[in-house]
Amino acid sequence: MHAHHHSEHEPHRHDRAFAFGIVLNLGFVAVEVTYGVLAHSMALLADAGHNLSDVLALGLAWGASALGRLEPSPRFTYGLRSSTILAALINAMLLMVVVGAIVLESIQRLLNPVALAANTVIWVALAGIAINGATALFFVREREHDLNVKGAFLHMAADTAVSLGVALAGVAILFSGWIWLDSVMSLAIAAAIVASTWGLLRDSLNLALHAVPQRIDTQLIREYLRTLAGVTEVHDLHIWGMSTTETALTVHLVMPGAHPSDGFIAQISSDLRKRFHVGHATIQIEAGDELYPCPLAPDDVV
Repeated sequence: MHAHHHSEHEPHRHDRAFAFGIVLNLGFVAVEVTYGVLAHSMALLADAGHNLSDVLALGLAWGASALGRLEPSPRFTYGLRSSTILAALINAMLLMVVVGAIVLESIQRLLNPVALAANTVIWVALAGIAINGATALFFVREREHDLNVKGAFLHMAADTAVSLGVALAGVAILFSGWIWLDSVMSLAIAAAIVASTWGLLRDSLNLALHAVPQRIDTQLIREYLRTLAGVTEVHDLHIWGMSTTETALTVHLVMPGAHPSDGFIAQISSDLRKRFHVGHATIQIEAGDELYPCPLAPDDVV
């Protein structure tokens, strides 16, 4: 007995946001690289690398969102919904690689300082605040419902803060002449990237390993199922993320002598969806016959 409900937060709603974000950030990356080289600013080049990774991240997330809308096939019976999980994981790992490159180059610049044009750094960073802030607003409404969208929002929000830091470093260098502040700000940028990405990396890795999504309370669901009329035992309960927006559940309910109707199953599925955010439930009813014990009943059996 089975019920399924699509998430109300459909991924195609974000297509325009992904497109605008990619175009804006590609243009800004070109500006930052050009002026970073001309101004000899490691902070600008570091931020350009970060923004380029965000363009790739947005592209991956957009592609995964599109793949997730494909119909199931005989080979991929769930469709390609889980591609959104892979995209989130790849994006998080990509950002960690970027962090390593930024830290390495920043340390080299600290050891061998290079003069830079502080005015140029300030103006380009201010442009970054406007562009990254505008891009973040594209994703602000749905960030709590989709790990892909949350990743995009966190990238853009962090970039806004990073650009602000670069601008402040430029002002400080302009008045103090301490060019080493540029490299220090680059290291701060790296720390900000790690801080903003760690949760995305953790959550996407957990989903890739079929962990219970964070917003789901397994114990509450088990207690709810145990209190259903006629249910004497609940076993083989599994909960996992089908995608970054959809959660699936399978469970065996032991109901001796009962003959539950489709309406009974429909009510359980409705409760799971509305109360526990589980949209794809498969429920198996067992009579509890001792002559034919369920081989999946023990907790250590999967």
